[in-house]
Amino acid sequence: LIDCSLTRMRVSILYCAAFIVLLSGCSEKPGRQPKIFAAGEKATADQLIFSVVDSEIRTRLGDDASPRIPQNRFVVIQIAVTNSSNGDLSIPGLTLIDDSGKSYPELADGAGVQHWLGVLRRLGTGQTERGAVLFDAPAGHYKLKLTDETSENDVSIDIPLSYAHEQMNDVSAPPSQLPADSPPAPSAAPAQPKRE
Repeated sequence: LIDCSLTRMRVSILYCAAFIVLLSGCSEKPGRQPKIFAAGEKATADQLIFSVVDSEIRTRLGDDASPRIPQNRFVVIQIAVTNSSNGDLSIPGLTLIDDSGKSYPELADGAGVQHWLGVLRRLGTGQTERGAVLFDAPAGHYKLKLTDETSENDVSIDIPLSYAHEQMNDVSAPPSQLPADSPPAPSAAPAQPKRE
C-alpha cells in the first residue's frame, strides 16, 4: 500500500514538472526578431522613438570632496525619446548588452549626472524627452537594449567603444593614463604671476 502511494506521488510530480516545462516554453513570443540600429539613427521600439545623442565613459562622478566611484566605469548615454502613440507611455528601464551577451541594467541612482532622466519616466502624446541614463560597466562595445520581454521585438542601438569621450576626472592621474586627445591635467599649484 505504501509502495503504491509513493509511485502515484512520483508520477504526479513528474506530470507537474512536465506541465511547468511546457508552460515555460509557451511564454516566449514566436518570431521575436532582433533589430539593431546604429548610434545616431532613430530606433522605434513599441511606439517610442529613441536616438542616442552621445556617450561617455567616466571613472567617477561628483566633486573632488565626495566622488562617486563605480565598480567598473560609469557609462553615461545621452538619449532623446519621443512618444509617437496616441496616449501616455512610460520609458522602460534600459540595459547595456556586451558582445558576450552579459547585461548591465540601468542604474537607479543618477547622483552626479547632469540632465539625468530619472527612474519614473512618462511621456505624453508627441512629447520628446532628452537626458542621460547611467550604467556601471567595463569600457567596451555595447548594444543599448530598448525593450523588455513583453515587447514584440528586441530593439537595440549599437554603442561603439570610443575612448575620445573617456574622462578620467582625476588631476593626479599620470599623463600616460589620460586619453590621447584629452587636455593636460592641471598642475597642483597655479603659476604665480611675475612681479616687476
